[in-house]
Amino acid sequence: MPLHGLPTDLSAAFEQVPDLHDYRQRLQVAADAGDVQARWVASQVDEYCAGYAQDPQAFDADTRAIAGLAGQAGAAMAQARARMGSRCSGYSPADGVSRDRIVAARRQAARGGQLAAEASLLALGQPLEPSAAYKRALVQRVLDAGDPQAYLALSGALGAAASGDDTYQDMVAGTSFAELAWQLAACKLGLACGPRSALMTRYCANGGICSRDANQDFPAFVMDAAVPRQGADTIDTMVNRLVQSTRQGEAR
Repeated sequence: MPLHGLPTDLSAAFEQVPDLHDYRQRLQVAADAGDVQARWVASQVDEYCAGYAQDPQAFDADTRAIAGLAGQAGAAMAQARARMGSRCSGYSPADGVSRDRIVAARRQAARGGQLAAEASLLALGQPLEPSAAYKRALVQRVLDAGDPQAYLALSGALGAAASGDDTYQDMVAGTSFAELAWQLAACKLGLACGPRSALMTRYCANGGICSRDANQDFPAFVMDAAVPRQGADTIDTMVNRLVQSTRQGEAR
């Protein structure tokens, strides 16, 4: 039986459970018992629900205000926020969700060997080690592992934030296309990227970047709305390179 009655696939459950606050509490029990995967997923739940947890009433009021706006974009964003609010409804300011707490949890998970947590620290600007050699080796370990969660976690570090950084020379890095390519590769490797996935919900609810088609998954949305036609071949090449690197166990 899975530890503490938790499902075997903790990341899949994060995508599916209706009550994330209850799930977060159960994850914490496992994390306190030394389960680094549970600690990582608990930090993902906190990150997903952070906007709601800080002020649930204000979050709901903003959602209603957005729903009252004319246009399809406002309706889509309101729906995404309503979905997030429903799943996070057990949270309150008393839970103490903060960036510092999320970073601390991920650092602890990373030191316990959780690769996605380690990758996320790089994206947050707080890698376990500051050296260029460490950062490059971390990217290589993510490629070798082929972990879609680690690909997604790393994407923010390798987009425009890596522009001009020689650390990632000859790697897929340094442009907004590169960030999207890591995310799309994660989808190909098994990350949940459907219309109601956490990835799509966060883009829409937090950033207002919403698909006009409620049935569109993340890859279709990116190619439809974020990548100009002349850039499609470029990003396809990047994605294929990342996926092939994983399958071959090396970056090329």
